[in-house]
Amino acid sequence: MVSDDDYPGPTSHSFVSQRLRLNYLDWGNPDAPTLILQHGGRDHARSWDWVAKALRRDWHVIAPDLRGHGDSAWSPDGAYMTPYMIHDLAQLIHQLDSDEVSIIAHSLGGAIALRYCGLYPEKVRRLVAIEGLGWAPRPAGPIPADTLAQDWRDWINDRRGLSGRPPKRYPSIQAALERMRAENAHLSAEQARHLTVHGVSRNEDGSFSWKFDNYVRTPPPVDLTPDNLHALWSRITCPTLLCVGRDSWARDPRVTGEVDHFQNAQVVMFEHAGHWLHHDQLDQFMKTVRDFL
Repeated sequence: MVSDDDYPGPTSHSFVSQRLRLNYLDWGNPDAPTLILQHGGRDHARSWDWVAKALRRDWHVIAPDLRGHGDSAWSPDGAYMTPYMIHDLAQLIHQLDSDEVSIIAHSLGGAIALRYCGLYPEKVRRLVAIEGLGWAPRPAGPIPADTLAQDWRDWINDRRGLSGRPPKRYPSIQAALERMRAENAHLSAEQARHLTVHGVSRNEDGSFSWKFDNYVRTPPPVDLTPDNLHALWSRITCPTLLCVGRDSWARDPRVTGEVDHFQNAQVVMFEHAGHWLHHDQLDQFMKTVRDFL
């Protein structure tokens, strides 16, 4: 019997969106239905390798790198607003020429996927969003002028600070690995090393830096109002699975009532799992996803 390890790894490809050349991984099996795996902020496409290996026999798995992440180009003007990233996902799906796709997305990638599905409900067959509700919404109603102005001032100051902040340099892979382990104590040693090796690039002086642009650290000063966001979610027609880690900082959409804004959504809570629950409880996550898909 052929094992998953005997199958070749992914091939790397690129597409152009808004003048940026963006990278995606193709795990083969092009005659199967298309499944897109979208990573979150300060992450990369190779973080999906375990999920991709488990699903590539039944799906044509595509794993893109967000702009400013992984092997995708960095925006010259640091344009990492959510609408730009939604456009990138729409452009990828358009160029894949798939009538319908399924999507599994994490964190920032989940927020992007949820909004894409609200814009193009006819394009998505199934959606799994891992803690992808986005930043905690403001209370309904108009934002006071002073609050709005302060938000913009803070954003400008933060980006001004990032302009003078060089990427963190690590003297070795091991040093970067230790930082990865500190970020997520749930990771196994093998997971942490894999994520680190694929998540860093080597600098000219021999040191290592993470493969993401520092400008991705600043969330936008304004976003959709809660009412507008909920209206967009309500347009999603496909079955939707909202996944939450018990040990995560992310909110439970059942507690906040946000699940009620979806036509056809269910929530699954993963015990002993943090924000990267698809790493922390991989076996349980894969069983849940297989049953759902």
